[in-house]
Amino acid sequence: MSRLPDLEGLAIFAKVAECRSFGAAATELRLSKATVSKAIGRIESKLGARLIIRTARRFELTDSGRQLVGRAAQILSEGEAAEDATRTRARTPRGLVRLAAPMSFGTLHVAPLLPEFLAAFPEISIDLHLSDAMTDVIGEGFDAAIRIAVSPGASLVVQRLCEMPRYLVGSPAYLDKHGRPTHPLQLAEHRCICYSYTMNTEVWRFTKGSRSASVRPAGPLRVNNGDAMMPALIEGTGIGVLPEFFLREALRSNRLERLLPDWSIPLGAVYWVTAPEGPAPKRVEVLGNYLIEKLALYDRPEKSLRRGTR
Repeated sequence: MSRLPDLEGLAIFAKVAECRSFGAAATELRLSKATVSKAIGRIESKLGARLIIRTARRFELTDSGRQLVGRAAQILSEGEAAEDATRTRARTPRGLVRLAAPMSFGTLHVAPLLPEFLAAFPEISIDLHLSDAMTDVIGEGFDAAIRIAVSPGASLVVQRLCEMPRYLVGSPAYLDKHGRPTHPLQLAEHRCICYSYTMNTEVWRFTKGSRSASVRPAGPLRVNNGDAMMPALIEGTGIGVLPEFFLREALRSNRLERLLPDWSIPLGAVYWVTAPEGPAPKRVEVLGNYLIEKLALYDRPEKSLRRGTR
């Protein structure tokens, strides 16, 4: 099998013939003059024929050069046209975005935003995968994921969408019966409902100024979905820690109380994460920018409590 044609060399030859100058061709192609000269030499060596006669005062194509220049110019033109078409297509948002999001947050605050986005970008489609498991963006073939976490991981490209505080809460009925804790270490005496994506034992960490405290909660129920945890909290089964968006309505209606408000729990956030290889496709970029704009409401608490994102 013969070697592939030197398309790059032929395109450079066409540009040199068009400019009638190695230096001018190098400038237009954004190459060094040495690279252009080597490409012409490479083509001449491969074809076994001289293509250009060049001296200090003379630039002229040989017979072989004149025979070749038309087809070389066509190669250059078609290559430029192909690149322009691909570049234009890449700038136009279109295609499928595979997006992973936590189950409850995705249902309440991501899915309601998508109809407006899809109306604005009719050539984009979205495959929304909802799960409270920690999605492997690369391994599972997702274009992007939304994560609620204290730290989203260092191996991905990360953009912060909004803050997502977490609160320790309990129902008035439970607290009237078992007492209201005044220090995190007292939580060891309480029935705790654990919320975790994994099988690892959960630890609740609190800080107050220079002081810190850690508690390993124990109790009658462990869940990996906040919606499943809410009925047990409201009915007084125990106390627990959840992201703010689960608790907003229950706190406002006094069905739950926030506990230890003068102690801080590590602040979580909602993140947009993508794979680290190269720039994201335009369809992924515009969806990320849209969600950053819409979910920024959470960083203005009074506005988000009045309007939410629904």
